[in-house]
Amino acid sequence: MTLHPQGKEGVNIETDKYESMRRALLKVIPGRTASVPFKSLAKLVEPHLDPVAFPPQASRVWYVTAVKQDLEARGLIEQVPGLRPQHMRRAGGGKS
Repeated sequence: MTLHPQGKEGVNIETDKYESMRRALLKVIPGRTASVPFKSLAKLVEPHLDPVAFPPQASRVWYVTAVKQDLEARGLIEQVPGLRPQHMRRAGGGKS
């Protein structure tokens, strides 16, 4: 079960899909001095995803959103304040 940054109910994701997406997102989201647009994440994670968990025809956008929200709720990544469209970067600390 994932966490949600606004305290809403999370979603259930298969462990292999969650771990693959988590690793991929943490590879492509830069540190605190840079950021990446949220809308670019689905394309950026593609080469980093486990092909068994995410075959080519699999929809990735829902998983990007759900796992991104979980990582935000855990304090590992954050939205850059004041930047629109939404940009993501690594957070300073966090609870894994």
